[in-house]
Amino acid sequence: MNKSTLISLVLLSALSVSAQRTTQNLRQWQFSRDSINYKAVTIPHDWAINGPFDKKWDLQYVAIVQNGETEKTEKSGRSGALPWIGRGYYKTTIDIKRLPKTAVLEFDGAMADPHVYINGKLAGHWAYGYNAFRVDAAPYLKKGKNEISVSLNNREESSRWYPGGGLYRPVQLVTTADRASINPWGSYFRTELIKDGKAEVSVCTNINNAEKGLVVENLFIDNEGKTVAQVKSASDVEQRLTVENAQLWSPESPYLYRLVTRLYRNNKLVDETSQKVGIRTVRVAQYDGFQLNGKSRKIKGVCLHHDLGPLGAAVNKAALIRQIRTMKDMGCDAIRTAHNMPSTWQMEVCDSMGMMVMAESFDMWIYPKCKNGYALNFKEWADRDIENLVRNHRNHPSIVMWSIGNEIPEQWSEEGRKISEHLQALCHKYDPTRPVTQGMDQAEAALASGFAQVMDVPGFNYRVHKYDNNIKQLPKGFLLGSETASTVSSRGVYKFPVEPSDSKTYADGQCSSYDVEYCPWSNLPDDDWRMQDDRDYVIGEFVWTGYDYLGEPSPYDEYWPSRSSYFGICDLAGLPKDRYWLYRSHWRTDVNTLHVLPHWTFPGREGEVTPVYCYTNAPSAELFVNGKSQGRIVKNPGTRLDRYRLRWNDVRYEPGELKVVAYNYDGSVMGEKSVRTAGKPARIVLEADRSCISAKGEDLAFVKVSVVDKDGTPCPTATNKMKFEVKGAAKYRAACNGDATSLVAFNSTEMPLFSGELVVVVEGTKQGMATLSVSADGLPKETLSINIK
Repeated sequence: MNKSTLISLVLLSALSVSAQRTTQNLRQWQFSRDSINYKAVTIPHDWAINGPFDKKWDLQYVAIVQNGETEKTEKSGRSGALPWIGRGYYKTTIDIKRLPKTAVLEFDGAMADPHVYINGKLAGHWAYGYNAFRVDAAPYLKKGKNEISVSLNNREESSRWYPGGGLYRPVQLVTTADRASINPWGSYFRTELIKDGKAEVSVCTNINNAEKGLVVENLFIDNEGKTVAQVKSASDVEQRLTVENAQLWSPESPYLYRLVTRLYRNNKLVDETSQKVGIRTVRVAQYDGFQLNGKSRKIKGVCLHHDLGPLGAAVNKAALIRQIRTMKDMGCDAIRTAHNMPSTWQMEVCDSMGMMVMAESFDMWIYPKCKNGYALNFKEWADRDIENLVRNHRNHPSIVMWSIGNEIPEQWSEEGRKISEHLQALCHKYDPTRPVTQGMDQAEAALASGFAQVMDVPGFNYRVHKYDNNIKQLPKGFLLGSETASTVSSRGVYKFPVEPSDSKTYADGQCSSYDVEYCPWSNLPDDDWRMQDDRDYVIGEFVWTGYDYLGEPSPYDEYWPSRSSYFGICDLAGLPKDRYWLYRSHWRTDVNTLHVLPHWTFPGREGEVTPVYCYTNAPSAELFVNGKSQGRIVKNPGTRLDRYRLRWNDVRYEPGELKVVAYNYDGSVMGEKSVRTAGKPARIVLEADRSCISAKGEDLAFVKVSVVDKDGTPCPTATNKMKFEVKGAAKYRAACNGDATSLVAFNSTEMPLFSGELVVVVEGTKQGMATLSVSADGLPKETLSINIK
């Protein structure tokens, strides 16, 4: 499948449009911060992402208990240093020619505390900004023009990271021409059994305004359009279907069927829906560990916050596809939606691309982690939020477990244990097919209270040195690294001397890309892998984090300017850090990985010790500096840092060429990699992730901008200020250089390179050709053509 085909596949709507049912995406709205002065915007929309960055936004004076802090200090970039605090207002007008029998406004999320009005009357309200909710619009609609308006309120100190602001996920109006209609949130699809190439699946179709005599038909259709199973019966009855030669869903082969549901009255079609589903089973057990389709596997997962870097919280399918593709290319097979409900688009992308998901719910329950967080709403809203989470997403094959919380303060108490049991039981009520977990960071307390033992999957955040003691107290006989590593690094930045540390900071607000720095509560990737490889009871991990995200700039919580994280395997622009190749070398066995660091452009370091690392799945390698061997070394399973890495710690810097030759176990050459010292920047290089994008649906091209010297060698320390211009059938959307300390707005048309690179985002607007031009003082302008179809 080529990239264009993949994009087309995931952009398909989950619901069909028929004469009986229509789905109208409400994309064009008017937006205001003061309810007086409005401007036109397109949904999804994040009102704060274009800044400006300023430490005054949500300036917090707190102690971060989760980080082990006991004294309050000023936290200037904790929630991104962007203007998301306060109120926002949206309104749009729809024209109703004929009043429908049913009408539902579906919000996939609105940040935050949305109140929905139709023609001036309050029609619905939801407290949690991350959850999907539905509003019965029928009682408020009239023929002709109808105004829909939404008011939102983001309170200060309500988030530990950047939440964004506004209608940041899709809004749609679903109407039916008949009072009796299919309720997708009330309907489920389940795989009951896979055996001998056959699959037994069950479908229960819930009907709004059900009446006697209605008949439901479900058709199971394969990728070639062939109906492979079909059943018809009375409504609200569980239907069983047998699928011959069943194609199973997995990360390696994400096969999706189409489930078409039709509702009849007296043989007349009155409603119809269509959704993508997958056949697969999930099981977790002692000795077998985590099993997908009956096969044991260790989860190779990452945690992802919901923001999309320079796009902010505004969800975008092209950005999600790029994100998931990058993670899969690294060998990742699962994501955790930290620490909140995912978007429907994200789950559709994971379905189609083959990415398992832990869908998370809350970051706090009753006891607050920040003054105005979800703890204010937990008692009144938690049950409804869990119900919406599960009903909205339970038919996605990508979701393999639910998470009811992250590092909940109540984990030491009997109260917390009871809440865990209650929320887990709610998940089982609406979906008995998936296990439930949560991330615990206080192992001794959670085990002493029974908090950990009640979970289907006991999940522990960090502190891998406690795993052996934890497992002795877990009757289930397994545990999950629900959050691991929290190693910190800045792409392309190298600090000397090179030494492992859990508390290093520097005057420039950066972290070293030698991947040996972490936080007091966390550890290095090598520590997690040792436990997973040596302990059968560890069923896998979710690394903190796959991508950098806005806010939470540890270890620089008190440093300004610093407004985004350093934890990512990729930076905020989506560019891989060195650590990406470390994970790839361990997680992927189907391809050879050979990566050398650092870059070799260090004017002024001549003669100084400059260690060289190699990330490879080869067992040994030899290093050459300007043709002189520095020795051949072999991975050493008995050490912390040499089991998964190859390191030459005593190399002295001299300009020229680094070359690493990697060897297989039989002594044959697996491959070689060279890194050369760069001269002065001579020209700009533009590389797009796709040369052709769609004119519809806010499709995006991500273009990496870099500079090379006269010989074509990348300039890894370049900081040239780049200027961007887009002409033709597209528009300039944003740029990002991955620098956590940068205060340049993402929508600025000028931005300096960081470690020699940045990314420009181009959005298609109409069919035709678009041209991106990038220029910098002293360098020739470079252009790139993008086809917009």
